[in-house]
Amino acid sequence: MRKTVVILLAVGVVALFFGTGFDRYLTLESLKESQGQFAAMRAQSPWLTALAAFLIYVGVVALSLPGATVMSLAIGALFGFWGGVLLVSFASTIGATLAFLASRYLLRDMVQQRFGDRLKGVNEGMVREGAFYLFMLRLVPVFPFFLINLLMGLTPVRTVTFYWVSQIGMLPGTLVYVNAGTQLGRVDSLSGILAPEVLLSFALLGAFPLAARRAGQALRRRRA
Repeated sequence: MRKTVVILLAVGVVALFFGTGFDRYLTLESLKESQGQFAAMRAQSPWLTALAAFLIYVGVVALSLPGATVMSLAIGALFGFWGGVLLVSFASTIGATLAFLASRYLLRDMVQQRFGDRLKGVNEGMVREGAFYLFMLRLVPVFPFFLINLLMGLTPVRTVTFYWVSQIGMLPGTLVYVNAGTQLGRVDSLSGILAPEVLLSFALLGAFPLAARRAGQALRRRRA
């Protein structure tokens, strides 16, 4: 009964989001048009504007709604680089953790009961290597952000582990998008944010922990 209520509430919020046309405001074009209004709001009530941006960001990520990327740009434009990084980093991680917990609460028992035997090896592997695997997924944006949150909720990864690994692993991406937001007037498309050089840096960041892990294993084998 409780799960049904949670599902209905989530569906209702998502329907309200699209039904009221709020999704139209979370586009790059709309953001650039409203940049002056947002700046005036921040000048008048900086703390209230920061709190509102933080809560909206958390809600968008928790409900897996489109618009987190555009909001990262907006926050960077409004609060500058360091203030934007602080807001986006914590809001995105808290929202991701809420989505993770919702997936675990609503779907995990059903999935594990139905496919438990087939997932035994996966579960054991996630217990051993879950933090490292999640870290790699966060560093290299191969899979959609919201999909990682939902799928990880079906695994045995601890909530605390999910939070701190996500906080660290998403930081490079946060730096990229917030920095782009500080130069919002010169950004014409979302694809223009991730230039080939930036994608290469993501790949190198993702390869580093793997190389370090392999080197550590080799050292342990030699010592043994």
